[in-house]
Amino acid sequence: MGRAFEFRKERKFKRWDKMSKVFTRLGKEIVMAVKTGGPDPNTNTKLRTVIQNAKGAQMPKDRIEAAIKRASNKDEKDYEEVVYEGYGPFGIAFIVETSTDNTNRTVANTRSYFSKAGGALGTSGSVSFMFDRKAVFRFAQADHQLDELELELIDFGLTEIAENEGEIFAYTEFEDFGSMQKALEDRGIEVISADFQRFPTTLTELTEEQEEIIHKLIDRLEEDDDVNQVFTNMA
Repeated sequence: MGRAFEFRKERKFKRWDKMSKVFTRLGKEIVMAVKTGGPDPNTNTKLRTVIQNAKGAQMPKDRIEAAIKRASNKDEKDYEEVVYEGYGPFGIAFIVETSTDNTNRTVANTRSYFSKAGGALGTSGSVSFMFDRKAVFRFAQADHQLDELELELIDFGLTEIAENEGEIFAYTEFEDFGSMQKALEDRGIEVISADFQRFPTTLTELTEEQEEIIHKLIDRLEEDDDVNQVFTNMA
């Protein structure tokens, strides 16, 4: 699971950088976190995680602070997290995670992307059973020894740990996010990013030509400002 995730994550970061939309996405996450648990990251663990992710993405400090201040304004628009499921061309399963202030717009756009690509938007639960949702923590390798770290963290829900290009990726089940976050904080490990990913339980092999068609649909979805993440079961 680890290496496949790292490859997809690297590709996604490059795409986000090219589109310059990552700060907008993080800004919305900050707004949602503040409206849910308040503007103090010391008492709002969700906000603390988002700020940590924003710093890891090199979001300027003044932009982070501005987003927190804006979210504290009662007139600031609310965002709703909505997950869409469907099938793309060649029977590839898709899960599309969004945050939106207009669900009618978002569902219409998402349905249009699938339809134009020869796919179809499905109902809730139509493909989610084909994915496992995991929490993924990313931090610098520094002087950490993978074997020792694995033994230390296994009691806090660690299911897998991997190293890639000087960074360590630690995986837990969805429900163990809080336990792992606290365990890393207690050990003084500075996390670069912490988020949730969906991993397909089975993969579908495609030809290069078919893969290119799927990637075009993924790109089209991720270009939408309401879309946060896109997951598929393409090998």
